[in-house]
Amino acid sequence: MKIAIGSDHAGFEMKDHLIGWLKRGKHEVGDFGTDSAESCDYPDIAHPVAEQVEEGAYQLGIILCGTANGTCMTANKHQGIRAALCWAPELSRLARAHNNANVLCLPARFMDLGTAEATTAMFLKTPFEGGRHEKRVAKIALDDYYEEEED
Repeated sequence: MKIAIGSDHAGFEMKDHLIGWLKRGKHEVGDFGTDSAESCDYPDIAHPVAEQVEEGAYQLGIILCGTANGTCMTANKHQGIRAALCWAPELSRLARAHNNANVLCLPARFMDLGTAEATTAMFLKTPFEGGRHEKRVAKIALDDYYEEEED
């Protein structure tokens, strides 16, 4: 699987750990920064990751920052992105299965490496259930929501 990943300074160490872990799992990983623990602005990382997933260059994205709130808000500005803030495997399972999330946002300051791996693993292996969730997911994109209202 092709995965785009990025973090701000708060998630830098966890991002580097996850890149090695993902590569050992035979995933192709694109690193969109940052390259150090020096302070940087999370939108400068979140937008490129979201763009790559939205354009189809990568199947899924992972973005890390201190709380993952800012990165999640930023990624979700992109029309084709469904970013989910997850700090436990069950949350990432539900984000994929029910919401067809395509970007995982991890709060690096609030989880350890083992939990980050488990949460990411669940995100990667869980398929979208479809069915009753398809109509709801279609309403997430604002254009699709208003089109359905007109019908």
